[in-house]
Amino acid sequence: MRMLLPVPVDHLSDVDVDLAYAWPGDPEPLPWLRANMVATVDGAAGSPDGRSATISSDADRRVFGRLRGLADVVLVGAGTARTEGYRPARVRPEHAERRRAAGQTDVPAIALVTRSLDLDLGSDLLARSTVRTVVVTSASSDPGRRARVAEVADLIVAGEDQVDLALAVTALRERGLRRIHAEGGPRLLGDLAAADLLDELLLTVSPLLAGGAYGDDHAVPRILAGAPLPRSPRPLRLHHLLEDDGSLFLSYRTDT
Repeated sequence: MRMLLPVPVDHLSDVDVDLAYAWPGDPEPLPWLRANMVATVDGAAGSPDGRSATISSDADRRVFGRLRGLADVVLVGAGTARTEGYRPARVRPEHAERRRAAGQTDVPAIALVTRSLDLDLGSDLLARSTVRTVVVTSASSDPGRRARVAEVADLIVAGEDQVDLALAVTALRERGLRRIHAEGGPRLLGDLAAADLLDELLLTVSPLLAGGAYGDDHAVPRILAGAPLPRSPRPLRLHHLLEDDGSLFLSYRTDT
């Protein structure tokens, strides 16, 4: 892996990758929300089975692991967690010492966003996480279900009929989780952008073509879906560009 911008650097080590993706203000991080997504060259955010793994690569998985190692919390929609087969974050010895020095838990917490609370409460993600999973829902969710979820996870109720992501992000930060790393899916990312909560977009562009549609004329998913932006199109600033075997790793920030 190499850096092309802002300064050309060949052969980035894991430490170099961590430095490239350091959180603004570290070691005293600013409240910051970044999202990480992968897409094909023509903009598909997943394969026909709805998963991103098929359009990923070894280099993308390397960056994915480093990004998780830097985060306080991973924010993800419950549907995406089901589709992608999310499991608890694993303790990585190469991250643990640095995380402890930064005042972080050994692994990032996973925060699931769900209005319906349609969760498998016996899953590893909820029942056997090293750090207790956080579940974010709305007041309109079933009270009995909320009580059962609260037995195995930390519960955040944000908003009335729908999940209010601004309230959810504030609640996470009040828990000391300032380095918020969103992993999708597209609808959650679209809602975060529409609520003006997104500080940084990390995009892996894989050297693949998806085409105009998948089988049965199903639309090809994009990395954002759903809610429109209040200001569209919104300008972004390129922060860095990395490359590995044809895959591009872009960091765009919204502080224009």
